Amino acid sequence: MPAATQDPAKIRNIAIIAHVDHGKTTLVDGLLKQSQTFRDNQAEMGQSLIMDSGDQERERGITITAKITAVQHGDYRINIIDTPGHADFSGEVERTLNMADGCLLIVDAQEGPMPQTKFVLGKALEAGLKPIVIINKIDKDGRRISEVEDELADLFLEMAIHEDQLHYPVYYAIGRAGKAWKSIPDDTEADGSLEVVFDAIISDIPAPKVEVDKPFQMLVTALAFDTFKGKYAIGRITRGSIKGGDQVALCKKDGTFSKAKVELVFMSHGVSRFEVAGGTAGDIVQLTGIADAQIGETIADATNPEALPVMEVEAPTLQIFLGPNTSPFKGQEAEFNTSRQIGDRLQKELETNVGLRVEDEGIGFKVSGRGELHLSVLIETMRREGFEFEVGRPQVVTKQEDGKTMEPVEEVQIEVPAEHVGTVQMELGQRRATLKEQFASPKGVTKLVYEMPTRALIGLRNVLLTNTKGTIVMNSVVTGYQEQGSALQQLRNGVLISFEAGVTTAYALQNAEARGTTYIGPAEKVYAGQIIGLNSRQEDMEINVCKAKHLTNMRSSSSDGVVQLTPPTIFSLEQCLDFIENDELLEVTPKSLRLRKRELDPKKRKRS
Repeated sequence: MPAATQDPAKIRNIAIIAHVDHGKTTLVDGLLKQSQTFRDNQAEMGQSLIMDSGDQERERGITITAKITAVQHGDYRINIIDTPGHADFSGEVERTLNMADGCLLIVDAQEGPMPQTKFVLGKALEAGLKPIVIINKIDKDGRRISEVEDELADLFLEMAIHEDQLHYPVYYAIGRAGKAWKSIPDDTEADGSLEVVFDAIISDIPAPKVEVDKPFQMLVTALAFDTFKGKYAIGRITRGSIKGGDQVALCKKDGTFSKAKVELVFMSHGVSRFEVAGGTAGDIVQLTGIADAQIGETIADATNPEALPVMEVEAPTLQIFLGPNTSPFKGQEAEFNTSRQIGDRLQKELETNVGLRVEDEGIGFKVSGRGELHLSVLIETMRREGFEFEVGRPQVVTKQEDGKTMEPVEEVQIEVPAEHVGTVQMELGQRRATLKEQFASPKGVTKLVYEMPTRALIGLRNVLLTNTKGTIVMNSVVTGYQEQGSALQQLRNGVLISFEAGVTTAYALQNAEARGTTYIGPAEKVYAGQIIGLNSRQEDMEINVCKAKHLTNMRSSSSDGVVQLTPPTIFSLEQCLDFIENDELLEVTPKSLRLRKRELDPKKRKRS
């Protein structure tokens, strides 16, 4: 266990930033293991992605929330912030960068800088962080190290705020094997370690600028909970020191102050936290006893409370309606289904999810986030906790400027084999995307860069994955706002709608199959107004999928054959959100995802 009190000159605070899947979390694992943070038997337990602790993080293979850990290397304590790589979770990056003094920018040796690399690097340089570049995965067959170095130089030239930021050290690594070098090695199979990365952090990242003898001050940048100690307020001490039992003032966002008492002080070590006597300026600490603390508020000395500037997080770009379930199957599969229970859960989410906004709409809520993935992770989390609700089609969040309605615009990078370029261009042409550049990438694929409104992106990924046989790689990042254009035409066919409530039969589904693609199988409960498939034509069609075959005393070899059904198409949560139109809803329960019409009564539906 490291010493609790540390000389601020021997503290290093670093954030690890990169595009998704470039190896941030894997490299953090290597740093944890090689700093002897674990006992031998613990290291075996956590062989891979120790920092991705959430269920969804492990299942999806991505980092969703920023994690803070610390390792001891000789006399130095290195606090490491592992950040998400998806643009949808960039609020996590923005809120945690102010705890760091430097950053490790990790770039894939084959893919090079990607849209999210540009976004997070811009934020890091804006915050004045000292960068160290690590070109990772140099053992890949398709590596192109010199081209990636040139691309990085161009990126820094574009993003740097002052000249010093153009001088950055570059290291080469194989994160999965836990090896790194100062120069490109002749033999990547040779034994190695991450010692050069530790040395680079100690020598190139500055120690925190601190004022130890001034009154205590700390900005809350993260929160954690447990059932024993309650809420932990996490942040970096800007000045002064703190110990258990100290009286402090909580400086609220609205300018008011409230008195509180720090019960205990904790610090991170590896994946666990341990209690310490106190913390000093430069330390990242976790304080208990301040139950009202929120992200972005300041905890300060009780006798001299001064608030730090409130963190500014970029505005959400997508919103969905989320309200209590109104289907005939309400209350059959979930524990929590009332508007009040859903509202309380969303308020709890707002405490830790800084990129989220929630507005009460009377019977339901308007939930705004950074993208489809950001919203779908929230929906999936609530679903697993036993909630039942319905959600509407994602809509873009617009804003008013000089009397004009402005909508978000995204830069979309697509990499696709040459034979599918025509398919991609046709689909994006229908969505009014503007082609900015197209060239043959050194990876042997064609790279297309488009600019398009966010609303045209909804549902695009699944369409392109299908049309290009799963070969497409697509990334996007919000670049700004433009005046809102005219509405896009409906690009999807009509749907097949269940005519009555009941249990589906194979006999009736055979009839439905002749009219389109089915989304449900036999012996499933359905209700009138539920969507059971996609029509092969533009208009919606009602169909009876519960009809049984009437028995007769006539025998015939053709009519008594076994019914052969095509297996139904099963959608994931993200595919369901992409599929629905404005007059449709998605019913979400812990056991089921059901597509339905907003108006279940066919007569009312026709009138509207």
